[in-house]
Amino acid sequence: MSNNQPVFLTDCPRDAIQGMDKFIPTAKKITYLNALIGSALFDFIDFGSFVSAKAVPQLRDTEQVIESIEKSASTKLIAIIANERGASMGAGFKKIDYLGYPFSVSDTFQRRNTNRSIEESFTSVRAIKDILDKSVGPELMVYISMAFGNPYQDPWHEDIVLGWMERLKGLGVRKFSIADTTSAATAEQIGILFNRIYAQFSDLELSIHLHSDARGAAQKIEAAFQGGCRIFEGAVLGYGGCPFAQDELVGNIPSELLIHKFKSSQQYKVQSIITNFNDMIYDAV
Repeated sequence: MSNNQPVFLTDCPRDAIQGMDKFIPTAKKITYLNALIGSALFDFIDFGSFVSAKAVPQLRDTEQVIESIEKSASTKLIAIIANERGASMGAGFKKIDYLGYPFSVSDTFQRRNTNRSIEESFTSVRAIKDILDKSVGPELMVYISMAFGNPYQDPWHEDIVLGWMERLKGLGVRKFSIADTTSAATAEQIGILFNRIYAQFSDLELSIHLHSDARGAAQKIEAAFQGGCRIFEGAVLGYGGCPFAQDELVGNIPSELLIHKFKSSQQYKVQSIITNFNDMIYDAV
């Protein structure tokens, strides 16, 4: 892959706020998401989820939020689902471009996240794909969670990741996000795995969703880039993490770091986005 090929950025406000205890008013979420879209900094925005309000109360207003988002043709919207019910709910919204299913290669995490085994989740993906294929709304994307290992002593190997991706591709899935859910990966591991993934699946749309402390973020981004990745996911100020992964959330890659590296000519817009984000979460942290 040429280093001159364009890079696309995803911001994940859904991931940034889902673990916050105090509910952020719907109107504030809408204002922030419209500011993100209006900035034209991001090619994808992971904005909400159609999951149990009991499991993720912060995102219980996703249906109201999507109704008021000012959709842009240049920014694609992503919402997360955990089962067929979520797929049926999200399928009716034409503004949404992708519904993302978190598919873990760690059986322990899959059960914690969706209350299903890996094989049961594969069956769910098949059913979800059928639901979305019959709709006029979103396409399916799959997050490969725990792609770089797991803290549960579950079996992990690069071949396990590649094997599950091959099976999911066989269902017709064309968009994947490779996720380091707990910041387990080193830069070297990221480069090795993404090189293998890109070599086998260069016909698919591949992104990377990394969690990292600030010290390792830049090296991890560069490793993924050299491995062939051209879609990077982050969150403003590095907020967030998966509340089902472990006891302590590990932050996302800061979106402003991605902008500085890949869209430096638009760096002047970053402070405005940070200000808008802080306004949204002011009463929630």
